[in-house]
Amino acid sequence: MSGEGGARGADLDALRQQARGLDHEPGVYLFRDSAGEVLYVGKAKSLRSRVASYFGAEASRSVKVIRLVREIDSIETFPVRSEAEALLLEWNLIREFGPRFNIQLRDDKSYPYIKVTITEPFPRIFVTRRLRDDGSRYVGPFTDVGAMRRALRAIKKMYTVRSCHYRMPAELPPRPCLDYHIGRCKAPCAGLQSEADYRTMIDEILEILGGRTGAVRRSVERRMAEAAEALDYERAGELRDVLRGLDQLESRQAAIDPRGGSRDVIGFARRPADGAVCGVVLKVREGRLVGRRIHYLANVGDEPDEAVLGALVKGYYLRQADDVPSELLVQEPFDEQELVEEYLSGVASHRFRIRVPARGPRLELTRAAGRNAAHVLERDRVEKGEEAGTGVEAAGPSPAGARLAEALDLEAPARDIVCFDVSTLAGRESVGSCVWLRDGRPHKDEYRKFRIRDSEEGQTDDYAMMQEIVSRYFDRRVREGDALPDLVVVDGGRGQLSAARQAMDGAGVSDLPTVALAKREEEVFRPGTPTPLRLPRADPGLHWLQRARDEAHRFALRYNRTLRRRRALRSRLSEIPGVGPEREQRLLERFGSLDLIRRATPAQLARTPGIGEATATSILTALHEEDPGGRAAS
Repeated sequence: MSGEGGARGADLDALRQQARGLDHEPGVYLFRDSAGEVLYVGKAKSLRSRVASYFGAEASRSVKVIRLVREIDSIETFPVRSEAEALLLEWNLIREFGPRFNIQLRDDKSYPYIKVTITEPFPRIFVTRRLRDDGSRYVGPFTDVGAMRRALRAIKKMYTVRSCHYRMPAELPPRPCLDYHIGRCKAPCAGLQSEADYRTMIDEILEILGGRTGAVRRSVERRMAEAAEALDYERAGELRDVLRGLDQLESRQAAIDPRGGSRDVIGFARRPADGAVCGVVLKVREGRLVGRRIHYLANVGDEPDEAVLGALVKGYYLRQADDVPSELLVQEPFDEQELVEEYLSGVASHRFRIRVPARGPRLELTRAAGRNAAHVLERDRVEKGEEAGTGVEAAGPSPAGARLAEALDLEAPARDIVCFDVSTLAGRESVGSCVWLRDGRPHKDEYRKFRIRDSEEGQTDDYAMMQEIVSRYFDRRVREGDALPDLVVVDGGRGQLSAARQAMDGAGVSDLPTVALAKREEEVFRPGTPTPLRLPRADPGLHWLQRARDEAHRFALRYNRTLRRRRALRSRLSEIPGVGPEREQRLLERFGSLDLIRRATPAQLARTPGIGEATATSILTALHEEDPGGRAAS
C-alpha cells in the first residue's frame, strides 16, 4: 500500500468508492484492519453519508479519525430498519469486538446480580454473577454485596419464595418439602398455592428490588385491612410482617431527594494526568438512594465530554433495559440524546426523559454523582500509591510490580495476579483455591474455591488436582468472557507448573505468563527454563509472589477444614435416632460444629427449623453420653 498508512493511495480511493456505493439507509458500519480485526463500530442514520465522511479532506478530521483512517483496510455494513435498531446493534457489536477506537464501558469488578426467573410459571430468586439472555429479570449489579444479601434475606423472610430447583410444572416432587412445614414456602409444587397468587408475590418483590416500596406498602396495608376485617388473622399477621420488613429495608436507605422522586443520575470524572475516566450511576427511588453503579471508560483519549457522557449512558442502559426510570439527570446534553429517549421509552413501555437540570435539588444530584466519580478515581489513586496530584505512582506503576516484571521478563508490570493451590488430608475432602491480587492486595470478589471432582477418595496426586482446578477456572472465564490476569502463579514446583500449563493450553490461554513458587527455597520455576530463579529475600517482587501463594494456601486450607468438619458432624449426627439428612444439614448450617451443638441448650437446638424439643433433647443426650465432660444440657 502507499499514501495514507493502511488506507493509502488507490486503496483509499477504493474505500471512498465503496462508501459512495452505499445506500441512504440507517445501519451500523465496521472498519477492519488488514488482519481482519475490528477497529471501530459506528451507527448511521444514512450509511452512505456517514461512512463517506471519514474519507474527506484530512484537515476536516480529528487526530483520532486520521489515525483510524490510516489503518482501515475494509468496510462492513449492516443495514437495519430504523435508527433505534441501529443504536442497539452498535452497542452489541462494540461489546462483542471491543474495538480500540470505540469508547468502552467496563465494570469496576464482577459485581453480582439478583436473578428472577420470570419466564418460569413459579419464578425463583437467587444471586448470580453471570448475565444471560434467557428472559429472566436481572436486578443490579450491586456494589455493596453485603447490603444486597441482607436485602435478599429480608425479602425471603417477608415472602414465601420457593428455593427448590424443580422445573415446574413438568417436574414435581412427591410431597411438599421441609420449607412448607416451617412456613418458608406455600408448596405451589403440590397445588397449595396458585400461579396467580405466586406471580403477585413476585411482582411485589421486583418492585421492592427496584426501590419502589410505596405502591407495595399501600397494597399490603389494604390487603392486611381486608384480612383483619374478614377475621383472617393469620393472613393479616403475615402481611404485618411484610410491612415490618419494608421498614427495615427503608431504614438502611439514605434519603437524598426531599421531593421523593424516582430517577437515575449519571455523572463522571476525568483524571487528566493519566486519562482515567470513571462514571457513576446513582439510583434514586421514592427519594431514597437505593444503589450506586461504578463503571470505567476505556479508549477515551481526547474525546469531548459529551461523547464520554453519551457512551456512558448508552453503555449502561442498552445492556440492561430492565430497570429504566422515567427520568435521567445528566450534567450536560450529549449527541443522540433524543434517540436514546425514543428507544428506551419503547423498551420500558413508559416515557423516558433525559434532563439537564440548571438549578435546585436536581442540579445538586448531578453534582453529587460527579463528586462520587471523582472520589472513586481518588480512591484508586491512593490504593495504587500514587503521588498526590500527579496521577502517577510514587515509583512507576508499582515498585513491586515493576521489579517482578523485570525479574520475570514480562512485557508490562503484572497488576493482576492469580494464584492456585490445592489442599487435601490423605486424599480426604480434596479442594482447590484461586485467589486474585490486584496491585498486591486481595481482590476477594474474584476468589474462587473448588471441590476436586476427578480424584478418587484417598488420591493425593497434586498434579492432577492442579490441572483440574486450573482447567475449570480458565474454561469458565473464557466461556463467560471474564477478565484474565496478567500473571498466573501456582503453589509448587515444576510438576505443578507443567500441570497448570497443560490446563491453560486446553483452555486457550497459553499466552498468559505463568510461574510456580516452591515453598522450601522460594524458587521460582518458569516454563521452558530448566534453572529455577531465586530472588533476593528482600525483593518486593518476591514478596508479591509470596503474598499470593500464602493467601491461596490459607483460602484452600480453610475450605478443606470446613468440609472435614462438616463430614465429621454429619457422620456423628447420622448415628442419632431421628436425625436424618435434612436435619443434619440444618444443624450444620446453624451451628457449624459438634462442639457448639453439644454446648447448646435444648431450647436453642429446638429453634433450628425441623428440630422439636424432643429431638433436641435426644441429640444432646447422645452427644453428652459420648463426651461426659461436655456441658450438661439445661
